[in-house]
This record gives sequence, structure tokens and C-alpha cells, in this order.
Amino acid sequence: MSTRIPLKLRSSTLIIIAFYFLIGCQSDNNIYNPQSELQLQIEEQLGSLDILKLPNTNDYQNIPQDPNNKLSQQKIVLGKFLFHETGIALNPLQEIGKDTYSCASCHHSKAGFQSGMKQGIGEGGSGFGLHGEMRVISSEYEESQIDIQPIRSPTILNTAFQEVMLWNGQFGAKGINQGTEANWTANTPKENNNLGFEGLETQAIAGIGVHRLKIDIDLIMNSPYKTLFDDAFPDSPIEDRYTKINAGLAIAAFERTILANEAPFQKWLNGSKGAMSETEINGALLFFGKGNCYTCHSGPGLNGMEFHALGMNDLSGANVHGILDEVTIKGRGGFTNNPDDDYAFKTPTLYNLKDVNHLGHGGNFSSVKEIIEYKNEAIAQNTIVPQAKLSSKFQVLGLTNEEINQLTAFIENALYDPNLKRFVPENTPLNNCFPNADAQSKIDMGCD
Repeated sequence: MSTRIPLKLRSSTLIIIAFYFLIGCQSDNNIYNPQSELQLQIEEQLGSLDILKLPNTNDYQNIPQDPNNKLSQQKIVLGKFLFHETGIALNPLQEIGKDTYSCASCHHSKAGFQSGMKQGIGEGGSGFGLHGEMRVISSEYEESQIDIQPIRSPTILNTAFQEVMLWNGQFGAKGINQGTEANWTANTPKENNNLGFEGLETQAIAGIGVHRLKIDIDLIMNSPYKTLFDDAFPDSPIEDRYTKINAGLAIAAFERTILANEAPFQKWLNGSKGAMSETEINGALLFFGKGNCYTCHSGPGLNGMEFHALGMNDLSGANVHGILDEVTIKGRGGFTNNPDDDYAFKTPTLYNLKDVNHLGHGGNFSSVKEIIEYKNEAIAQNTIVPQAKLSSKFQVLGLTNEEINQLTAFIENALYDPNLKRFVPENTPLNNCFPNADAQSKIDMGCD
């Protein structure tokens, strides 16, 4: 025997069911979505995702460039070769060093275009290992003869987004270096600022001399480099075409195209929502939120043009070579001679950091996580840096261990471009081994 439900009761039941159905739909729409939250957070903080997008490598219109050194494919090709060419290592202190080093000795792709060791070595180095980590002082050299970096070699990755170069920003005639002309000391590399170029161009020109390279006219005229220079600088008078300045401009043009635009975060910014893991997304939320990392590491390169004193140690330890002078220790202040700038160093890019285990300007951190933990606690480790000099942004972050791990995952993995080898030529016009061509490096890298 069936029971009939009164019409009034049935109507009430249907209304209740419909009500809960609508509530359920609204709840589904309000489910927390970390990807959407990240997008909203970046847009609230920066205005648009576009602020963080790196241009494509061949998108010359959107790659920052010096107006006095316009990018061209021909110029970039020449610079790519010169950057890796050990055949222009023609100014060594010892004859045995000839043709054995290059710009890439201290800035190579296998270490994220920095050095694979605490101090990069040009002339006087021996060996390479897998990613530059096994380079040592050659037994043929005295320590005073080697070309070794007095501070950790900064990367050239994403440097198109920095208008001055080096940890102290001493190279570059424009932007924040306007007004520092009194410090462009004659007969030092800094005098190259008087040429009027931006940082990358000035550094590249100065670096040819500093690092014992030479643009030899006879070598150029009797090799494929003549045609490469002709193609790159067709409007340059013949008498000025095959010069150190043009070589430096070509190298800088190439460096401007070295962009980590294939990193997962870049793919995410461009619409690939599966590019980052959940842990990395949570780390990104911390980066642009609680961690406040974005306030210093800004723009497409996540670097920045500010200088901060974070109290990190300088180069130290038994394996450190050379004398660490006061000018280097003082960072920006060592260049500007302004006490307010003492112990402040330029904000580096955060892309491609996991290929090296020497981080910080002094190379005394072995991992990204160590640096995050250091900034989280905000306790200066360098006792020579006065408390009053520390950056106002060096503050306790209050991150939990889980949050530190999430932030580490974002920086190490989501900001890692796995294909930097696309910026390395298969060979150079002189067919030399590179980035080094000393006997042990040839063995390590399998060069003929």
C-alpha cells in the first residue's frame, strides 16, 4: 500500500533540496584555488603578471638594451662566439696560459652562467670537472700570477634587467651611477665608464683587458672572425671595426639575450597552469606574500637595482686565494666612497641557483635553503658590519620549517631553466676547446 505525500509537503521538500543544491554550487565555486590566489596576489602587489615575464630570446624589441648598442642577430652571434672563445686568450702572464681561458671560464652555462666554484679562475686555472667545480690553481703558476675573482663571480643570467654591473655596481655610466663620475678612476677598469655605455657593455669592454684577453687584428683578419665583425658592425669605419670596444659590445649584446625564459614559473606566467607543483605554488605565494621576497627581487629577472647590507660573510676559508681588500669588503660603498653605502651589495637574480653550492657574495652559503633560513632569522653573521648599516629589509620573517621548504622548492625548481645549453655554441670559429683549454680541462670535457 503506497503512501501519498501531500502536495504542500512535496513542494516544501523540493524547495529545501533546491536550496541545498544552490548552496553546494556556491561552495564549489568558493573552493580555495592556490593558482588563482597566486595570480590575484601578484596582481595586487605588482599590478599585472606581465611585470614578471621574461621576453623570448629573439624578441629584441622587448629585451632591455643600451641605445648605443642596438641588438642585432649578427652582433649576438659574434658575441656568443667571443664569449666562449679561448683563442682570444692572448695576453697571459705565462706563455703556457695562452689560448686556455675565456669569458666563459667564470660564467658558463653548466653553473647557471656563474662559476662552479667559490672563486672563478681564468688564466692560471687547471681543470673543469662536471660543472666547473674542479677548477684549481695550475701547478705551473704562483698564486700571485693567477687571474682569480676577489669575490664570488656574479651570473650574467637575466642581466639585461640590470643597468649597472658587479656586486658593487661599479660598471655603467647611466642610471644610478650618474653622479659617481669622480670615482671612475683613471688607469683602472672603472675609467671605461667614460665611454658612456650601460653596465653590461662597460663590463664586457673592461673585462677583455682585466681578464687578459686580446682582440688581435692579425687573428681577426686571418680567421672567420673578420666576416663576423663585418656583419655585426657594417656601419663602423674599417679602422675602428675590429676593436676591443666592438668586441665588448658584441659580447654584451649576447649576454642580454641570456634569459631564463624556459623556467617553470615563466611558463606558468604565460598560461601553463600545470608548470609548477603544488609545493612550488605555495612557495610562490610566500615569495609574493609573507616572505616579502619580491620587494627586493623584482622585475622579470627577480633581481633588482637596489643594494642591501645583509651582514653576510665575505670570502673566507682555507681555499680562498688572494687578498680581500677593504674596497671589496665595503661593496657599494667601496665604489661610491659614500659611508651610507658601506657593506651593501647588489640584489642578484634568483634563477638557476641549484647548479652551484657557493651562494651569497662571499660564497659561504651552500644552498638556497641556507640563505632562506638566514634571512628568516635575520641575525647578521659578519661581525665587521655594524648593526646600523644593516638594511631595513633585513627583518625576521617568521617562516615555519614547512614554509621554508615550500619557498626553497619555488626558488630551486620553479625558477630553474633546464636548457641553458641553448646559449652555448657547438664550436667556435677557431675550433678551440672551451670554456677552458688547459690540459686537464680538455680531459675533463673530452676535447680533442
